Amino acid sequence: MLRVAVPNKGSLSEAASSMLSEAGYRQRRDSRELVMIDPDNDIEFFFLRPRDIAVYVGRGTLDVGITGRDLLLDAEVEAEELLGLGFAASTFRFAGPVGHFGAVDDLAGKRIATSYDGLLRGYLAQRGIDAGVVRLDGAVESSVRLGVADAIADVVETGNTLKAAGMEIFGEPILRSEAVLIGRSGEGGPANGTVREIDVLIRRLQGVLVARQYVLMDYDIRKDLVEQAAALTPGLESPTVSPLRDSEWVAVRSMVPKRETNRIMDELYDLGARAILVSSIHACRI
Repeated sequence: MLRVAVPNKGSLSEAASSMLSEAGYRQRRDSRELVMIDPDNDIEFFFLRPRDIAVYVGRGTLDVGITGRDLLLDAEVEAEELLGLGFAASTFRFAGPVGHFGAVDDLAGKRIATSYDGLLRGYLAQRGIDAGVVRLDGAVESSVRLGVADAIADVVETGNTLKAAGMEIFGEPILRSEAVLIGRSGEGGPANGTVREIDVLIRRLQGVLVARQYVLMDYDIRKDLVEQAAALTPGLESPTVSPLRDSEWVAVRSMVPKRETNRIMDELYDLGARAILVSSIHACRI
């Protein structure tokens, strides 16, 4: 039985459970459930704190898990990213008092407060910057005003909280994070008997990602315009072209990016396509 860690609360929890449900896995109905078995898919789900998931997977206690890329790197364990999941995006950046810092190299010899000390130490070591790291569990924006640190490294969304604290962002992003599926790395690797199950899980999640990003578009068009139409709707491999009763026309079906749906429909109509229909993709394997 494959043992999978799922975030039990926070911004990752609901989106992770929703994605697993779309992938065909049973999910808990009561947020107080800590363990749930999906007998149809031979999987056992463990609902854990997002920050702890990388530790359990890295030690081989659980086979795979869903957590944030930032939390994975911060844990400094033998676990690796298997698949980006496209939700819970965030950016990890430096910030300091307005006008005090212009570049990351200005942090040499300074104190930096963060809730992600493992991630920050790794980044500073890669850049060859000798700076002190002050670990705090939260509200790192106050650390500079209180004299605990000279700058901070934290997840930044709008930056409004930083501005209210009299701080500004500087330097390049430390990390662009999102929710990821992780597995054990190093010599341990996946446990015996779980490799196939992990591959199936990855394919299912990839199918959800594709289904969320693409739609199916069907339309009729004259045969002499097929090449121009195919240039607008190339699909993943090639569009499907089927004959119609009127030998001068064909029916075309293709996957197109969801965000470009209306633009493509307009261009197809201007080209001469008619009966343009769009339908959602509920599941797929690419």
